[in-house]
Amino acid sequence: MTRKYIDCREYPSELNCSVSLAADSDGELLEAAVQHATTVHKHSDTPELRTQLKSMFREGTPPADAPKSA
Repeated sequence: MTRKYIDCREYPSELNCSVSLAADSDGELLEAAVQHATTVHKHSDTPELRTQLKSMFREGTPPADAPKSA
């Protein structure tokens, strides 16, 4: 099983969010990412949001330094 992560630092926002999330399963990471996106960034939990978040998953663990913006 490969660990996966999603990193808000890759996507500029008004909040300059520096949160990254990692998990051992896609399902666990997706639920954490949806909770973060809806609570912090005020997105609506829609099928489109979930598809977009899944497309942003990376293998491994988040880098210590901020990644380059997308």
